[in-house]
Amino acid sequence: MSRFVDLSHSVADGTVTYKGLPAPSICDFWTREGSAQHYDDGSSFQIGRIDMVANTGTYLDAPFHRYADGDDLAKVAIERCAALDGLAVHAPGMAADAGLFEALDVRGKAVLVHTGWSRHWGSDSYFEGHPFLTEAAARLLAERGAALVGIDSYNIDDTRTRRRPVHTALLGAGVLIVEHMTNLGALPASGFRFTAAPPKIEGMGTFPVRAFAEIG
Repeated sequence: MSRFVDLSHSVADGTVTYKGLPAPSICDFWTREGSAQHYDDGSSFQIGRIDMVANTGTYLDAPFHRYADGDDLAKVAIERCAALDGLAVHAPGMAADAGLFEALDVRGKAVLVHTGWSRHWGSDSYFEGHPFLTEAAARLLAERGAALVGIDSYNIDDTRTRRRPVHTALLGAGVLIVEHMTNLGALPASGFRFTAAPPKIEGMGTFPVRAFAEIG
């Protein structure tokens, strides 16, 4: 029997994901009370409205996020982000370097980097001093053909600098990125399938996903 592990944060009204970007505003567009007048059988419906930036909650970065000529969300084929063989890699330090991945066969796989930083989600601590991948690690994963790299941290790059070499290397090689993950500690090192499929939207490079793993 297989089981599923949810790897996404919930998105709620007012949740700040990335410092400096606005939180989502979630409300009713059509209330149950207001909708009842349109039906003779007592039916009522809620239609919600959400106003948000794309970098909200647990989200996927497609190449268009970094490169104007890269694939946008609509061009990301299902097989690039769904039912991928997964690897969970524990990264105990602040900088996840190439040595963590050197002995792994990452080709075609989703490589999920477990730092434990998601424990700070929802607090001010989440935004500062977070773990990240090094440029050397990103280049190794790109060169060895990883399909996707995820992390349970604030950013896959080191935000203490004004450079983004990890996004540049991975997205430049067509490797998808999933940031702000959670619950990676519930995964085995291997033997699971990973899915993080965004909506099929043209002209956007980032959008929230319901990321999950199927084990067994």
